[in-house]
Amino acid sequence: MGGPVHESTAMSLRPPAAKTPSTLLREHKPLQALFSAARRLGKLQALVEAQLEPAAREHCQVASWQDGCLLLLSSNGHWATRLHYQQRRLLRLLQAMPEFAGLQKIQVKVRPPNTQVAYQANKKELSEAAADSLCSAAEGIGDPKLRAALERLARNARRGE
Repeated sequence: MGGPVHESTAMSLRPPAAKTPSTLLREHKPLQALFSAARRLGKLQALVEAQLEPAAREHCQVASWQDGCLLLLSSNGHWATRLHYQQRRLLRLLQAMPEFAGLQKIQVKVRPPNTQVAYQANKKELSEAAADSLCSAAEGIGDPKLRAALERLARNARRGE
């Protein structure tokens, strides 16, 4: 079987020293490739945005560019349709740029923004006065389901404080 484990051996194991971000990028090839791809997409995004009408810029995101196909993500169907109608003009303008040499087609897909994150970020807490108002309103309600809902809201408001 194995010999006894000595406490001195177990205690000498320490995590390696923290490395700076520049050291990590220099030493780790996967991080280097990821960072390089993110920079490339950022540059392509800026070039595409410069060719779009100002209102469309916030609704269009470069997802990838490979094998002669530029994939754009749109925030909703309305903007995807508008981008589709501008596709030929955009393709012609981008093909003139060295960064898009070999570009053959543009594909647009709809990907709505992550609304759950936005909702959580805008979460509001109810004040004690609001909770009191909800309780007062609940007292005058004849519908038991509505009364229970208002009372639940008031309880939740008080717990959040």
